Amino acid sequence: MNELRGALIGCGFFARNQMNAWRDLPGVRIVALCDRDAGRLQAMGEDFGVPARFTDAEAMLRETRPDFVDIATTAPSHRALVELAASLGIPAICQKPFAPTMADARAMVAACERAGVPLMVHENFRWQSPIRRLRAVLDEGTIGTPFFGRVSFRSAFDVYSGQPYLAEGERFIVEDLGIHALDIARFLFGDATAITTRMARVNPLIRGEDVATMLLDHAAGLHSVVDCSYATRLEEELFPQTLVEIDGALGSIRLGPGYRLSVTDAAGTRHEDLSPPLLAWASRPWHNIQESVLLIQRHWLETLRDGREPDTSGRDNLQTLALVEAAYQGARTGLPVALADV
Repeated sequence: MNELRGALIGCGFFARNQMNAWRDLPGVRIVALCDRDAGRLQAMGEDFGVPARFTDAEAMLRETRPDFVDIATTAPSHRALVELAASLGIPAICQKPFAPTMADARAMVAACERAGVPLMVHENFRWQSPIRRLRAVLDEGTIGTPFFGRVSFRSAFDVYSGQPYLAEGERFIVEDLGIHALDIARFLFGDATAITTRMARVNPLIRGEDVATMLLDHAAGLHSVVDCSYATRLEEELFPQTLVEIDGALGSIRLGPGYRLSVTDAAGTRHEDLSPPLLAWASRPWHNIQESVLLIQRHWLETLRDGREPDTSGRDNLQTLALVEAAYQGARTGLPVALADV
């Protein structure tokens, strides 16, 4: 198996998880790093033994010609970087949110399709091992046809200390966290046709919304509720656990606190402990997300070698991003928004 050579753009807070995962995966090596902040660039290069360091992305890609580029920057920079990679024939994996606008996202997908290069969005929540197992149980069909679902993420965890910019944007929880929960809803229940949204800001020290409740109509005929909060103080802080409820005609599935899965069907009720493993470089409570980074990056490598489209391709992620845009539109108007209108 030929070793794949990757390059990383963006050496910020979350990119360390990506670098650790690349180091754990066989058959891949990050050969170059890029960041406009010289201090962050040096620190990442020293910590992971990558001597080729650049402050200019185009110079890095032209000089090193990697097999793929991992874009770990913030959304406003994504279009230029993805289009740059496409122009050079370099496959790209891009951090979420994919783009600040639907127009940018569609342009990025089109650029990569014209160039014939793969594009994947680092939408890692659906790659959490408890979510993957839940989907497998759902596919067994023992609860019958689902008619209701709920994807819930409620916490008071201080996400601002590690990512202070989250407190500064006019958009917050739906764009940063809700996008993951909405993608899980798509992964479990299929694409949505409409969404109704209510948002609120509880924390007076931030600009954007920190609470959101969304009702989705799915093409398959069921309804789901996606609710997110960074203002919910609980007896037990569950960050970063996503809780899921699914009701079917013949039973139900629950992914509850502590990664406890319960399935009730004609055979009775059974339980599974879906606690994710603690990787050598991971730390609690982030280990669930950190494992999902490893799993999605493994999937990316497999798709590159097999020549197939990633599950979270740029084209697939247009549907998730459209849900985010429709949620904000609906919160402004108070009305349901059809996804066909986004």
